[in-house]
Amino acid sequence: MPTDEQLTFADHLGRRYVQEQNIPPVAGRLLGYLGVCDPAAQTINDLADALLASRSAITQAVVLLEGRGLVERSRARGERVDRISIRLDRLISEQDYDPASYLDMAALLRRGVALVDDDSGRRETLEELAALYDFLAERMPQLQKEWLAHRASLRGTDPEVTPGT
Repeated sequence: MPTDEQLTFADHLGRRYVQEQNIPPVAGRLLGYLGVCDPAAQTINDLADALLASRSAITQAVVLLEGRGLVERSRARGERVDRISIRLDRLISEQDYDPASYLDMAALLRRGVALVDDDSGRRETLEELAALYDFLAERMPQLQKEWLAHRASLRGTDPEVTPGT
């Protein structure tokens, strides 16, 4: 049975992925929940019950996220159902240079760290992702300048007057 904190985290992370990755809300919530649920791998029925969603909605979300490499299916020997788990290492795909966005994500991931108490490596991976977002927040302003200069050189234009920046 999921805790209120786990579901709140799933909702908040889900909204972020809806905004940043343009995925359906149920897929975003599914990503968030899989990041903190116990056990780490859940059946379609488990996920539908936890997220109060239909099995078909969860199945469609799994198919979408599996296609993006964000979740994976596994099946233990002798089992007749798939178990779905998140690929935390694949969640980072940024298009935005705003440091505040990275700092917000780091704080949100640290909330998830507090919800995970297991040996599966999810806690460590969530901590690493939070640290990465802190690092990116620090580096983004300089990286944006470097990217704009590089892009201008590719276009053969002046980086100070490049249209559409």
